[in-house]
Amino acid sequence: MDDFDRRILQVLQKDAALSVATIAEQVGLSSTPCWRRIQKLEAKGVIRGRVALLDAERLGLGLTVFVHLRIARHGSDWLADFTAAMMTMPEVLEVNRLAGNWDYLLRVLVADMPAYDQFYKRLIQVEGLNDVSSSFSMEQIKYTTALPI
Repeated sequence: MDDFDRRILQVLQKDAALSVATIAEQVGLSSTPCWRRIQKLEAKGVIRGRVALLDAERLGLGLTVFVHLRIARHGSDWLADFTAAMMTMPEVLEVNRLAGNWDYLLRVLVADMPAYDQFYKRLIQVEGLNDVSSSFSMEQIKYTTALPI
């Protein structure tokens, strides 16, 4: 990956809807080489997809909750079941396995406290959870999907 690739990625992270001609102009290439580089970055999996970023609050999803989980047992069978359960819960935007006092951290997005309560009641049905602790975001100070490349 060279400087042109990095510049292409920076432009795409800001606006993936730009035309190849516009991207090429911004990074100092002609359209065909720029398009080929984008294709290679996609083929290598560097570019995993292109999405639209939505405004959660305007869609009625105003409550972000960080849920810490401590589990009772560690094993590949449990992990497969846990992973499958997380995939069925659209409110869960991220699942991170942690080192330290907690085993997992979930980022959950719901409309409000009653919606979180409904989610929580489904979550605690997952087998093997030993401790569940929730932290409610009062204000999002920084959010980005752009990687620091």
